[in-house]
Amino acid sequence: MQRKTRGTWTLTMAVSAALALSAAAQSPDPYADETPAERDARMRWWRDAKFGMFIHWGVYAVPAGTYEGRRIGGIGEWIMNRGRIPCARYQEYAREFNPVKYDPDAWVRLAKEAGMKYIVITSKHHDGFALFDSAVTDWDIAGATPYKKDLLAPLAEACRKHGIKLGFYYSQAQDWNHKGGAGNGWDPSQRGSMDDYIRDIAVPQVREILTKYGDDVPAVLWWDTPKGMNAERAKPLIELLKLKPGIIHNNRLGGGFPGDTETPEQHIPATGFPGRDWETCMTMNGTWGYKSYDHGWKSVESMIHMLADIASKGGNYLLNVGPTAEGEIPQPSIERLKKIGEWMRVNGESIHGTRGNPLGAVPWGRITTKHAGNKATFYLHVFDWPADREIRLRGVRNKVAGARLLDGGRNLNVASTDDGLTVKLPDEAPDAINSVIALDFEGELKVVQPPVRAAANGSLTMQARDANIRSKGTAAVPRLERKGDAINIGYWHSPQAWLEWTVEVKQPGAFTVEAIVAARNDGVRVTVGADGAALEGDLPNTGDYGKFATVKLGRLDIAAAGRQVVTFKPVAERWQPINLRGLILTPEQ
Repeated sequence: MQRKTRGTWTLTMAVSAALALSAAAQSPDPYADETPAERDARMRWWRDAKFGMFIHWGVYAVPAGTYEGRRIGGIGEWIMNRGRIPCARYQEYAREFNPVKYDPDAWVRLAKEAGMKYIVITSKHHDGFALFDSAVTDWDIAGATPYKKDLLAPLAEACRKHGIKLGFYYSQAQDWNHKGGAGNGWDPSQRGSMDDYIRDIAVPQVREILTKYGDDVPAVLWWDTPKGMNAERAKPLIELLKLKPGIIHNNRLGGGFPGDTETPEQHIPATGFPGRDWETCMTMNGTWGYKSYDHGWKSVESMIHMLADIASKGGNYLLNVGPTAEGEIPQPSIERLKKIGEWMRVNGESIHGTRGNPLGAVPWGRITTKHAGNKATFYLHVFDWPADREIRLRGVRNKVAGARLLDGGRNLNVASTDDGLTVKLPDEAPDAINSVIALDFEGELKVVQPPVRAAANGSLTMQARDANIRSKGTAAVPRLERKGDAINIGYWHSPQAWLEWTVEVKQPGAFTVEAIVAARNDGVRVTVGADGAALEGDLPNTGDYGKFATVKLGRLDIAAAGRQVVTFKPVAERWQPINLRGLILTPEQ
């Protein structure tokens, strides 16, 4: 692969970068000493945005999933890797990458119409091809295609015009065409030193995308696949972020740098990432980059539900489009984004600027919240219109200022109950996909986590999703994970972490304690406690972390009725990781 020799530009950029970096702090991470208040200010626009457009675009749109007459499995942008296409052959596709129908203004207007607030585009993906005119290689839009023009600059201008933030994806480690880039194990011509690659390609290209497009672009740097990355290779890249004060970057750089955001891909975590900003990226069909024959499109209903689900857990939704080699967004993507936009024009206030649900899971949909001064609003996203036309919210202690449907503005009646509120609904849902109710409160929001209540026979069923997860010091914290329709607590590596449930005991007495557990090790021991009493019990090897069994642990005596805290703790010297779906306490007869 030829490198460009533009000495004047390179020298100028090197001098300006050196001056900027010399004035920065010594730590390679520009946010190493950031205060919580500073972080909140920097992340504010991103947290408020909630919804963004991912764009995967490059030379892979030319083969569009087919190589030498054969459909290549997997995602479209990985065709070079999955098809084991030699570098020289793959580079020939660039001669056909001529996006004469590219209309960046139309792309940005489409994102805005859908209710999106930011765009992230692949400035360079794993095939090493750059959508910008790079000074360090000819494997770019200017040097390898008939189009010859930078694709990012007009997109930056269109985003600026329409008030949309623009971020750049950059594959810092995997590069299947430049010598030394990670990931190409099939073409000997690409072999080389990864350290040389980082120094000669990745670092100068990241410097380019951070400095070519104005002070406001990119607002986000989206690293990907840290294959082969270590601290030494990551350090010069993280240092470059000092050139763009306020930039947000994700957790995929590698080398021990956690970034600002978690990035679950193609799934929604059961409870998000408490204490961390996060963003689910997702395709509309089965591929990121364009594949001509992938027609497995998600429904508008599922994507609106996912948007509400992600927002209710405090995250962002980065929804992908994969344009063609001519520069057109596929029509099925356009149609779906326009339909989402219709819903957002009515209900956008329930997404933008909101935060997560403090009440826990509800059976009929999701909840997002918003705070402004001494007022708070719950947005009730009702996916399934209740047959009894009532929604009950346990644990809310605020005075209700009003309740209204966002679609049509109809006011609704709200009744106070002993443990919360009941919202009275009309007979028909105004929206077939997601009807949103705005529930306005006066004063600072007061939410009391409702206790687990006893069944008619006095038994208590404590689910994983209702547990308070605790840990000592810097111990790793277990987290909730979803397996099908079931939720369990997993990633429980530290014996310094434990669980607590607040319960309402109907009658004191002796209880049989059972755990719904999955484990791969014998002899794991735990302690279950409540009301000053405790029992120790052993958990068996169930054969796999996904194979759950209900295991009897023993007897626990609870001396008093009323509210109690039930604890589930590891015995440190007998601890191995487990997955837990919950506990069951059944009164002994």
